[in-house]
Amino acid sequence: MFRRVCKMVGAMPRALPARGMVLARLGVVGAVATSSTTAHCQYSPLQPTATSIRQQLQKAFQKEPVSWPVLLKQNAISSQAIINYLEDDFTFIAFSKAQEVAILARDAEDEHKLAKGIQLSIDRGALPADPYADPYLKIDVLGKTPDQVTAEITESVGEASKSGAVIVLCGLSGTGKGTTVQRLAEQLPNTVTWSNGNIFRSVTLLAATWSEQNGKELSEALTADNLKAFMGMLSFGQFDGAWTARINGLGIDALISDIQNTCLKGPKVGANIPTVAQETQGEVVAFASGAIEQMSKAGLNVLLEGRQQTVDYVPSKFRFTLTLSDTSVIGQRRAAQVIGANTLKQLQQNYQLLDCEPTTAEVGRAIKAACKVLLQ
Repeated sequence: MFRRVCKMVGAMPRALPARGMVLARLGVVGAVATSSTTAHCQYSPLQPTATSIRQQLQKAFQKEPVSWPVLLKQNAISSQAIINYLEDDFTFIAFSKAQEVAILARDAEDEHKLAKGIQLSIDRGALPADPYADPYLKIDVLGKTPDQVTAEITESVGEASKSGAVIVLCGLSGTGKGTTVQRLAEQLPNTVTWSNGNIFRSVTLLAATWSEQNGKELSEALTADNLKAFMGMLSFGQFDGAWTARINGLGIDALISDIQNTCLKGPKVGANIPTVAQETQGEVVAFASGAIEQMSKAGLNVLLEGRQQTVDYVPSKFRFTLTLSDTSVIGQRRAAQVIGANTLKQLQQNYQLLDCEPTTAEVGRAIKAACKVLLQ
């Protein structure tokens, strides 16, 4: 008896249901056709039996499990393992798409606000209107490991890393800039990292503190005289043998390296940093340029991560932009990070009193459970 078989020709819809996706890959009845997919049906006398089809389906649905040691990494390796494990999960697909849309929208909003802030700095003479910047080398990170991306950068920098180079890294959120910076810091000699973010946060902390102490609105703290005073409360150099910035003013005396994950990540800073950052682009860029110049002259390699509109003002011959030709990966990575962190937390709580670790099967079930609650 002949069996009717549908063969799919055309692009597979990204949000295809999991079972429909597997059926389409195997070329069996049940594939889903959309406006971008053309289905051609034919009869064939030489088709697999129901038993063999069932075996193929079972094999297709078997995903590579995520082991406990992999989950503990909480890095690009564990994220990719979770993506592979959940790639056909409806909730994961939906949550990943939502994350992709949110991240891209937030990046676009930040870019718009940043452009306004730079223009304010230009208008008051804090920044030149047209800075010279050496060209950027674009690196598409799709399908590449962090080590492969790092290798492209180190090859481009070459011998300059032996005497000290400023390496600038830009790109959308989720393209792996943080991981790449970490790898470069591990592989290059005498290397330090720099982020304008901590300086913006430090100025925000000072502005918010001034507002509290004077009973004023934040906007009243952001006068030209106050901004000049706040920047005067920041200094950069070697403290206890390490390069870092220091805040000393308005009753605050602290190294940024000591408070970057506490006070500078607190609600007083988080709620106000967009407003302050828009007003202080010129001041922060000038501070960053001076700090980076100090370290470069000391023979250090300086890794600078930031938005292109600001890092263009920092002299460097080595500029790189990380891109993703498929932006859906940005959402998948973020979703996997959330699921991985929640899964690890839950399993650690469950096993903290037991003298054993979760099995791979238990990790898999916990990942599925952490994914299931994301859209609730």
